[in-house]
Amino acid sequence: MFSANKLTPEQKDALKQRAAEGATMSDLQRQLKDDFGHSLTYMDTRFLILDLGIELIETPKAEEKKDEKPAPVPTGFVTVTMDSLTLPGALVSGKATFSDGETAVWMLDQTGRPGLDPDTEGYRPTQEDIMEFQKQLRELIQKSGL
Repeated sequence: MFSANKLTPEQKDALKQRAAEGATMSDLQRQLKDDFGHSLTYMDTRFLILDLGIELIETPKAEEKKDEKPAPVPTGFVTVTMDSLTLPGALVSGKATFSDGETAVWMLDQTGRPGLDPDTEGYRPTQEDIMEFQKQLRELIQKSGL
């Protein structure tokens, strides 16, 4: 275990100054090794920073847009597929891609009521797409023998 007593006051001040400039834990660990000749583990560096009362400034990372999906690619036509494993509570289920590239999960429940859950909240397919979806769904269900 490394002790803060092994550092000179100038070295301690240099670490504090570097941290105030936005240095990360890895930056301080590298400075300890390269400039001061002390090779410390990450954990020892962490404990040293705590002992010296150094507060690291966390720079906000660029917000990742994980929730945002790539813009749908318009296909110009509607496609309907059936799942090989049906969703729980459904008689049949599958996926639909509409002419504007938007996608949705569809299902028919045990009473035959249809359900459509678009991937984009609030999305409503056009009337033409709905009619084509219903046509393809009917053909798909007839082919499956249900």
